[in-house]
Amino acid sequence: MLVPKKTKFKRYHRPSLKLSCPLSKPDVIRRFLIQERNYPHLRVIFGTYGLKVRQPGWITARQLEATRRVLTRYVRRTGKIWIRVFPDISITERATESRMGSGKGAVSYWVVAVTTEIIIFEISGLRRSLAHKVLRLASHKLPIKTRVIQKY
Repeated sequence: MLVPKKTKFKRYHRPSLKLSCPLSKPDVIRRFLIQERNYPHLRVIFGTYGLKVRQPGWITARQLEATRRVLTRYVRRTGKIWIRVFPDISITERATESRMGSGKGAVSYWVVAVTTEIIIFEISGLRRSLAHKVLRLASHKLPIKTRVIQKY
């Protein structure tokens, strides 16, 4: 599973789910910004096909690992996989029926807060039909809506 080796703080505030800035701009300006490479996380860079987020949300390290396993099962040695996000924010949980006070709870799991239009997975080395099938199967492991896109 993906977990940071070292962080500046053990416990963080919960991440907000703000929309990414290109969505708030008109469509023409948005296309210009994406083409000018000001937002590299919005384009397929390494692979040929990508899985793009369509709604903001949290993705846990377990969900990323489950998605990665689905991708590796089908891609095998013919293709390559890139994971473009990393779960670097800890989410804490208190013990059940514990009283108020005595600090924040222990770290329970790690998440990455994704906003719309961000590419989370990329693959290459597969036929178009197989790539779409694999990314669609992988998207069922995620708690958010996604879309398969092709490099242009």
